[in-house]
Amino acid sequence: MSKKLRNRFIALFCLLAFAGAGFVFYTSWVVQRPFAIILFIGDGLTTGMLTPARIYHDGAQSRFDLERFPHLALLTTYANDFAVPDDASAASALATGRKVNNGVISEDAGGKPLASIVDYAQRSGRAVGLVTNASLSDPTLAAFYAKSSNSQDRQGLAAQLAGANIDLLLGGGADDFLPDSKEGKRTDGRDLLLELQKRGYEIVHTRNGLLDIPAWHAPRIFGAFRGGDLDFADIAGGKESEPSLSDLVRQAIQLLQYNRKGYILVVDAGLISKAAHANEGERVLREMAELDRAVGTAIDYAGDKALIIVTGKESVGGLHMNGYPFKNDRGVSVVGMNPQNIPSLTWSTGPSANQAQDRSLPDQPPKPSEPVAVGQPTAIGVAEDVIAVSRGPGSEKLQGFKDNTDVFKVMSKNL
Repeated sequence: MSKKLRNRFIALFCLLAFAGAGFVFYTSWVVQRPFAIILFIGDGLTTGMLTPARIYHDGAQSRFDLERFPHLALLTTYANDFAVPDDASAASALATGRKVNNGVISEDAGGKPLASIVDYAQRSGRAVGLVTNASLSDPTLAAFYAKSSNSQDRQGLAAQLAGANIDLLLGGGADDFLPDSKEGKRTDGRDLLLELQKRGYEIVHTRNGLLDIPAWHAPRIFGAFRGGDLDFADIAGGKESEPSLSDLVRQAIQLLQYNRKGYILVVDAGLISKAAHANEGERVLREMAELDRAVGTAIDYAGDKALIIVTGKESVGGLHMNGYPFKNDRGVSVVGMNPQNIPSLTWSTGPSANQAQDRSLPDQPPKPSEPVAVGQPTAIGVAEDVIAVSRGPGSEKLQGFKDNTDVFKVMSKNL
């Protein structure tokens, strides 16, 4: 080989080595993956519910914090077997990126368990937090930690959660973790809270107990704040025993952010669904505002470099606001009877007026609900796409017409 040819090979090798080093530098230092990935899930996050919630909260010209996110997508939500999903299949699509049958949690049609975003996050060394103002054993959060052919098996789901090694768990549903001998609902005699405590979890039961945990505390926390769902926002105000959804999100971020490899936090605003199933329209609108307050808290505490996604899961009940309220009307002036002397809020399915009752006030007589087109014991799913908004690194991939499985894809690519 001539000296001239040898020099050319050396130059080519140096060029390739330089290009390789540049690629490694670019992917490792220039293109940074988000330290925090936060997913908010809210049933009913559709235009049909978002618009009335905005008007009720602060008038027609107002905007929620989530409406200021730069990227907007409209998501299809069909299940593997039905065109309209239930809560289990819709949540499983978000958690695993795969379509499953209604009534199934994170298993394919053949019963094979599907890995969730939580599984992948744990493998990558991220801390994991699950937060809800409903029950931790509800199908929505269960899709992220459990595999089951029966989404209503609360005892089995709670047992799987107790063995999932999640760093931080905050919500209601304590009765599913306690045996009936301790006024819980478990019939197998297991005290899962005691088992978790023996495995190093700190168990907290009150808002003050949660807020008193030092921010530098390594998160192995289980917050069990109520036997069932937490109180609705309009009831919980002023109570010291239960945290708000914003309290849960703020403390979760402060505790999880000390993991040097980052964290993923899944937040279920589950009380929106509870109110929708009972046709409690004004309460749905309040809980939508509660979700938005929690989103604002996440923005403040996680920072601009966090990937934050706020998505609907399914549409329940078919709530609509009717008539022509004035532009600056808000609150009680946009519910009840409108200026056209017809009900402002109506539903497509659900309990009729004499069936709806405030479950938080058991001694009170039944109260009227909004009119319902087709009476049912509980409101059922509606064929409607849901909204997803996002901000932060990687969020630009979630915009336009998408499917709910794309939420998983965006999160997994940024782990």
